[in-house]
Parts: sequence; C-alpha cells; structure tokens
Amino acid sequence: MSKAGALDLASGLGGKIDKTEVLSAVEKYEKYHVFYGGEEEERKANYTDMVNKYYDLVTSFYEFGWGESFHFAARWKGESLKESIKRHEHFLALQLGLKPGHKVLDVGCGIGGPLREIARFSSTSVTGLNNNEYQITRGKELNRIAGVEKTCDFVKADFMKMPFPDNSFDAVYAIEATCHAPDAYGCYKEIYRVLKPGQCFAAYEWCMTDAFDPNNAEHQKIKAEIEIGDGLPDIRLTRQCLEALKQAGFEVIWEKDLAIDSPLPWYLPLDKNHFSLSSFRLTALGRFFTRNMVKALEFVGFAPKGSQRVQDFLEKAAEGLVEGGKKEIFTPMYFFLARKPLSDSQ
Repeated sequence: MSKAGALDLASGLGGKIDKTEVLSAVEKYEKYHVFYGGEEEERKANYTDMVNKYYDLVTSFYEFGWGESFHFAARWKGESLKESIKRHEHFLALQLGLKPGHKVLDVGCGIGGPLREIARFSSTSVTGLNNNEYQITRGKELNRIAGVEKTCDFVKADFMKMPFPDNSFDAVYAIEATCHAPDAYGCYKEIYRVLKPGQCFAAYEWCMTDAFDPNNAEHQKIKAEIEIGDGLPDIRLTRQCLEALKQAGFEVIWEKDLAIDSPLPWYLPLDKNHFSLSSFRLTALGRFFTRNMVKALEFVGFAPKGSQRVQDFLEKAAEGLVEGGKKEIFTPMYFFLARKPLSDSQ
C-alpha cells in the first residue's frame, strides 16, 4: 500500500527535515555535486549527510512514482513494470538459496518494499539496514499494514559501520544501494564480517560499464546527472566492484550485467518516447503533471519551498539514466553472487 495522492506526496516532502528548512537543505545538497562546483572527495567525505539529505528530499517522490520498491528491473515483453520488479526480487532470493528460518540482511533497504516481498516469498526473517530516519519510520508503518512486523524489522545504522556481531546472517543482499558507499571495499568488508562463513552475498550495483569513456564530455555529463539526481558520491566501474569484492575476501560465484540481455530496456519507464497507463506517473506526461502539481502545491503552501527544485534534479537524473542506458555506458543491474569461504584459508 503506497502513498497515492497529491496531499500524501506534499505531506511527505522533506522527510524529517523541518518544512521551513527544505529549501536550504536542497541548496546544500546541490552544492555537493559537479553541476554546482562540488568535488568527488567532498561527496565521499560527507556521504552520510549528503545521502540522508537526498532521501529526506526524494522519498515521497519515489514512492509516488515507483511504489514501495525503488529499483529498476530487467523486463520481459508482456510483463508489467510491477511484475518485473517482483521477479527481480524473487531472483535474488533464489540465487541466495533462501530457506524458511534464515536470518537475512537487506543493506540499504529504503522503505522496505523488497524486504517485505522477499520475506513473504521465502518465509525468512529480513532485517533492513538504513541510515535514514524518515524511511525507517515509513517502512515500519508499511510493515504494520502488510502484517509482516514479526518477521521484518529495521535497524538505523551506517552500512560502513554495522552494529551487528561477526557471522550474524545466513544471507545478505543489496539492491541498488551500496552505490551510495564512499568506498566499495569498506562496504563489502563490513558485509563479509556480518555474513556467516559459507554463506552468500548478492547484489545489484549501479555502475559505469567498460563503454564509459572518462575523456568523453558527454559521458561525463551523463554520469554527473545521475550522481546529482540519485545521491551518489561517485559511480564505479563494474570491474572496480568486482575487484573490491575479491579484496574483501569473497569468492565470486558469478557476475553479469543483466541489462545486456533484457528483452525490454530497463530505462523504458523513464523514456519520454514511451507511454504506459500502468506506470503513468513515470512517463513524460505523468512527470509533467507531477511537476505542475508540485509547483501548485508549493505555491499554495501545502508543499515546502524547495520541492520544485527536488523535482528538477530528479528530472535531470531521469534524463541521465535514459541516455546512459541508451549509450550502454551505465547499468543499474550489475549482478553478482559471492560467497564467504568457510575459513580464511579456503
């Protein structure tokens, strides 16, 4: 059950930020990024503040447009966006071999759409790790509505410094979340620490592909649009993620950019040339209505000042994602399945 109405969108804008301070939060967030003179090192040094501001500002927009699961998916012809998202989540559960009674960790869980789906699909207990208070509050309410509060819970913490003992979980996954980490190795090493020996970690990572040319100005512009629109300190190459996994101690079972074989492009919902009634709010026309609705709500005082600026950088992200997908220089679904050895000597 997701927020569906205009007033729900307006009431959630800004998350836990005081409504009178949303505009200044937007301005501070924007200054972290290339378009406003920001530097990568500053974004990495202040990733907690940057990512928290980002999710306070955008969560209501995400839920209004996407529902409870904030991620893309490979998609078959004849399959709806909602169906593809569920299948994308079920695929993770199957790859991890989840079984009833397993204790599972969702790293960077958002408002918990995937963890609720995976817990119900696999009859497991899933803990969502998230450092954003507003998303956790919203996720707990959705858990209660779904009736899964006994098997699904949330922990507020930084995934670079997890508050769990060593060898705590039977499986760990991340869906388009660890891209927010300032250091992939440090993040994967923490996941390695809390995962039980012999068990697996699976993820979908946001990455630049080998087709990305750092000396190409258009490629750099696309990368910068995605970074500002999605709260990212940097976007790593697929091979950098793979190397970080190995350095952290994982055995990589298999890895692949799943965007390559997707019958329908993953970016189709955001493509201005595509129209769909089932995902109308994500289409060009739907986004036009949302943009003007937010403008009106901000004008009459129902939405805080700065809301339209948030909509603007989300639009910039959508443009960058579509262009990055079309040029095949960016993927939101670099998948890997990696195992923690039974012993360090293995």
